[in-house]
Amino acid sequence: MTNNSPRAVLAGDLSFPTSLPDFQRIFPDERACIDYMVRVRWPAGFVCSICGVKETPLRISTRPRVLRCSACLREASVTAGTVMHRSHSQLSVWFWAAYLVTSMTPGMSAVQFQRQLGLSCYETAFQILHKLRAAMVRPHRDRIGAPFPVEMDETWIGGRTRGEGRGHHHKTLVVGVIEQRKRRKKTEVDGYLSPSKALPRRGGLYAGRLRLGVIADRSAKSLETFALESVQPSTHITTDDWSGYDKLASKGYQLTQVPQRGDPDVTEAWLPLIHLAFGNLKTWLNGIHHGVSPQHLPAYLNEFTFRFNRRFYPFNAFRSLLGIVAETEPTTYQALYDKASASLPVGNKAQV
Repeated sequence: MTNNSPRAVLAGDLSFPTSLPDFQRIFPDERACIDYMVRVRWPAGFVCSICGVKETPLRISTRPRVLRCSACLREASVTAGTVMHRSHSQLSVWFWAAYLVTSMTPGMSAVQFQRQLGLSCYETAFQILHKLRAAMVRPHRDRIGAPFPVEMDETWIGGRTRGEGRGHHHKTLVVGVIEQRKRRKKTEVDGYLSPSKALPRRGGLYAGRLRLGVIADRSAKSLETFALESVQPSTHITTDDWSGYDKLASKGYQLTQVPQRGDPDVTEAWLPLIHLAFGNLKTWLNGIHHGVSPQHLPAYLNEFTFRFNRRFYPFNAFRSLLGIVAETEPTTYQALYDKASASLPVGNKAQV
């Protein structure tokens, strides 16, 4: 597969598009998408999983997704064991979905995706996007933090309560941790800062990697479990003064707890980044998806986290997603819709 586009970027041995014309040149047809997936799954060349022979496989003209070992003649599908396993949709549709979701800043809803690709069935568009969201979490991903400090807090995702009294009805509790990073200091030129080198916001503080998750409650057990799974030991964690965070110091973290008391100045001084991420999350859920059900919220958190962590390299995220897709076990139809498998309570649609 060749690409003559001057704007296409080569990462390792795999080019990825940086514009729609690039995408059309790199993936002009179904065969180009299949060849790309072969290189994603077998970067050092095809190796038969049965006999271990590393040779150029035979191709079947009537079954383009199937590779046949030239030694033992056993067959292997390029989509077997991935989220695209047994999909009747063309790989080009999956590639368009991966490209649009990762490269468009606000993301894309299933309705928009169905309209843009001319799909006849909404369920097809929804399942493709949802299976990609399930693959946006790399297996055994790294914990964030050290040497960077992190902020940790929780927020409620859900609609307004009408006629049910006070409290958090039909809402879902989401917890998050985010790295605090600092930009490099700008150097002065002749004693002055040029307009492009103006003092950065928050003294150069900006958000690093983000982790989000759904928890059942605000108990110490739930919060500590999330912290242990998401943050490296010895990391400095800043939280509010909720008692659920009190024992994080005994778990091997450096802990700073700050009473907020509803003061926005305190929040801006101590927990600005996690609240910024929560605000962006809620705006995105309402603006792009017009609310999501609690059952599917974890999948949308996966997408938001994936794109947030790769916001500086949105086009490279396309290649990254296909790599994760190739390593991720397929998600069944039942797993997408089975409420019992969801890790959060069933409720109304989560309008924020």
